[in-house]
Order: sequence, then structure tokens, then C-alpha cells
Amino acid sequence: MEELPAALLQFPCEFPMKIVGERTDEFAQEIVSIIQKHCPSFDAAEVEMKASAKGNYLSLGVLINATSQDMLDNLYKEITAHNKVRFVL
Repeated sequence: MEELPAALLQFPCEFPMKIVGERTDEFAQEIVSIIQKHCPSFDAAEVEMKASAKGNYLSLGVLINATSQDMLDNLYKEITAHNKVRFVL
């Protein structure tokens, strides 16, 4: 029988994410709402925001309390599906 590789993450864990998208008035709040749907304990006050040099994009740095791989996968899918998101790291 083939052994499965060990999980890369041990849950629960703190998982950093950077979300970059269009700099609009509602972008940060829309992303925070998505995060809070998947991680109710997420504190919006912890978001680090940084505008791009030309001011067209906004980078959101967040630290998620991840409880499972499924939770992270579902969160990532919903964030990347958002029409203003350019990429997620």
C-alpha cells in the first residue's frame, strides 16, 4: 500500500494571505465579509492595507485562523472568484 504524504499544514493554524485587487471604496469590506463567512472569528481590524504605487490596486494582508484544508480551499475559491480580485498569495 502506498503511503500518503504528510499534510503540509497542521490544523488549526494561522495562515497568512495577501489579496490584491482593484482599489475601490468597497473592495476591502467585500473581502473581509467573505473571510468572515468562512472564519467567523476573523477581526477586520487586523487587515493590513497598502495601495499600489499608482494607486490603482489595493493589497490586503490578512492572517486567517484556518481550521481545516477544506476551509482554506473554500475561502480561496470564493476570494479568487471575486470580480475585483487580481491575485491571491
